[in-house]
Amino acid sequence: MKPDIILKYFPNITEHQKMQFEQLYDLYIHWNAQINVISRKDSDELYERHVLHSLGIAKVMQFKPGTKILDVGCGGGFPGIPLAILFPESTFHLVDSIGKKIKVVTEVAAGIGLTNLTGEHERAEKINDKYHFIVSRAVTAFPEFYNWISKKILKENFNDLPNGILYLKGGDLREEFGKHYDKAVFYDLKNYFDEEFFETKKVVYYKL
Repeated sequence: MKPDIILKYFPNITEHQKMQFEQLYDLYIHWNAQINVISRKDSDELYERHVLHSLGIAKVMQFKPGTKILDVGCGGGFPGIPLAILFPESTFHLVDSIGKKIKVVTEVAAGIGLTNLTGEHERAEKINDKYHFIVSRAVTAFPEFYNWISKKILKENFNDLPNGILYLKGGDLREEFGKHYDKAVFYDLKNYFDEEFFETKKVVYYKL
């Protein structure tokens, strides 16, 4: 399977990045047969529902070289692995509380030669380092997520948005975000991607 949908929206990637994206499909099919990290029915939609969805963050934020990013509850590596391919001069630390998922992350990253990504079997609240941005994809309700990571942000700002959270979510988020709603900025992915899958999907930015 070719990542044509990635080239549709990110036509300026290098040949090396294109090759890395192409390699993802076979690696995920291989590892998903052993350790189920994406639903079987989604495997044929890997590039749209997992890779491109992850790259929705890149439509909101172009990470500058030297940016440190933490991916919380990364599962099999989304959004961290696609973002690490797209931003090779930023560093990504992917954490998940389920060890076998981190096994997939490290194997896939090694398989495509990612050198700017590390994976760790750990709960987010136990991480002691600090980062410029924290990314995640619908790992839990936002108030709980905020409590896990609100003290893990570096003070120095050098990206186009101040340091904070970039969160992939779908649906009506007013009730879930509660007191955090008015401070959050919501970007509808349907404004960037044509596919029906993105009709209700959002990137949420929250300054910390």
